Amino acid sequence: MVKKLRIGLLFGGRSAEHEISLISARSIYQNLDSKKYSVTLIGISQDGRWYLQDDAKVLLGTKGMALKQFSPRGGELSVKPAPMSGKNLAVAGAKAGATPRIDVVFPVLHGPYGEDGTAQGLLELAGLPYVGADVLGSAVGMDKEVAKRLLRDAGLFVAGFRVLTRHEHGKSRSLAGKLAREVGYPLFVKPSRMGSSVGVSRVVAPGKLTGAIKKAFRFDDKLLLEKEIKGREIECAILGGDTPRASLIGEVIPGQDGFYSYRAKYVDESGVELVIPARLSAKQLSGAQQTALKAFCALNCYGMARVDMFLTGRGRIFVNELNTIPGFTSISMYPKLWELSGLPFPKLLDELIRLAIQRHKRKAKLRISR
Repeated sequence: MVKKLRIGLLFGGRSAEHEISLISARSIYQNLDSKKYSVTLIGISQDGRWYLQDDAKVLLGTKGMALKQFSPRGGELSVKPAPMSGKNLAVAGAKAGATPRIDVVFPVLHGPYGEDGTAQGLLELAGLPYVGADVLGSAVGMDKEVAKRLLRDAGLFVAGFRVLTRHEHGKSRSLAGKLAREVGYPLFVKPSRMGSSVGVSRVVAPGKLTGAIKKAFRFDDKLLLEKEIKGREIECAILGGDTPRASLIGEVIPGQDGFYSYRAKYVDESGVELVIPARLSAKQLSGAQQTALKAFCALNCYGMARVDMFLTGRGRIFVNELNTIPGFTSISMYPKLWELSGLPFPKLLDELIRLAIQRHKRKAKLRISR
């Protein structure tokens, strides 16, 4: 009998994308091959408490249930130090004898405190294999300002932008208007370190700028004022390690929000049209895939990322952003694009787990002390 790999599915988290993480985790749980894996659910509430779930099927199958409503029947988690070999992490629940062991962690923590390198740093310290980008790739992928500078240095096109911090805004209320005029309308106001279009506003005139800035500052101390790119919004899924590969391309046609908003992504899919595969020429397809791969490498990504781009009427491709823990919901582009490219959801998860183990074995050979 083949021994099952023990997967720790880490989800929830403290960010504004908490609810999306729950939906993604349910989808992943349902698509993990039960013949290959045993799954331990590790949930983090929005106030930062860690819980071990006993009844996984009920937990993940309950529509709209928030983690803060879960009954922690397994008790709050305490994490015992793992040996440096990283083969096991002991997670002890409040129940006597509840000590599941974990071979690989699958983080599904969208946004800050999970997708930004914080969870990855914890897992590195614990010596555990984990799915997705490492600390550096996660951190730079999460920070839109840093990512755009690195992408630009790699020779890729990005939209013109200016940065506004809360400190600068407090010193000079006129600075935002000045930066907006430099960028030009219409523009987008975005929290620099947030995903899923949370806190993002499209601003077409100066009179709407103040409200958009106030909204974005609810989620971050640093904002981007970014020039709107007129073009087709396309997305590519990247998978792999040293030799990543690109999926076919999908296209997003925004609805009434004017862009691919949080509501269109996760609440009302009728608010946007997803065209999979995108209607592209062979040259456009190749160009988009090569751009996505170059962006993936420029940000030191690993395992997975969804690369969001714009294709202009002149054929120029702008990189918008990379998501190092993309959505895994039933309507999410990342799994849809790989399924279209010939890799079904369960096989996609197999490959991501394999890559996590591969990287861990390679790191284990490196000397970290004399």
